[in-house]
Amino acid sequence: MVIFENNIEECLKVLQSGGLILYPTDTVWGIGCDATNEAAVEKIYAIKQRPDNKAMIVLLTDERDVLKYVAAPDLQVFDYLEKATKPTTVIYEGAIGFAENLIGEDGSIAIRICKDDFCKHLLKRFRKPLVSTSANISSKPTAKIYREINQEIKDRVDYIVNYRQDDETIVLPSSVIKWSNGKVEVIRP
Repeated sequence: MVIFENNIEECLKVLQSGGLILYPTDTVWGIGCDATNEAAVEKIYAIKQRPDNKAMIVLLTDERDVLKYVAAPDLQVFDYLEKATKPTTVIYEGAIGFAENLIGEDGSIAIRICKDDFCKHLLKRFRKPLVSTSANISSKPTAKIYREINQEIKDRVDYIVNYRQDDETIVLPSSVIKWSNGKVEVIRP
């Protein structure tokens, strides 16, 4: 528990100063930053060598947070998420309060309500949404466990979480859906 708490404290310092973290999530390891800080978001695009018009996922702790950061979401989406059998990211219309370079040209944002203990603690203490994009260079395979993460990524973040680095459980990226007027469009199963 000491490692867990120390990692949370270090992450908070880095995030509050506009830095980047490498951290475990409920899916794959992610590169994260304050989702309201445009300069921090830009750093992630640079590390991933990714065009800034390609969306990244944001983590929130619960449904109330979605209501805070999305204009008029269809509440039926929460029933859908409750029945989902794997972590699911939802593309919502009407993003509010995020860094402009995170919001899609159509005003959308990809959000996952995170159930992972580490992420939930971090999000609750940080009190802002976190970017969570897979820890890989764009067009390269997604690392399924910590030791598969490219050293170039590790060298360019400001802090690497120690917690769960030795976890060899193979995990996959989340499902991604677009929710519009009660209809589901599956983007990534």
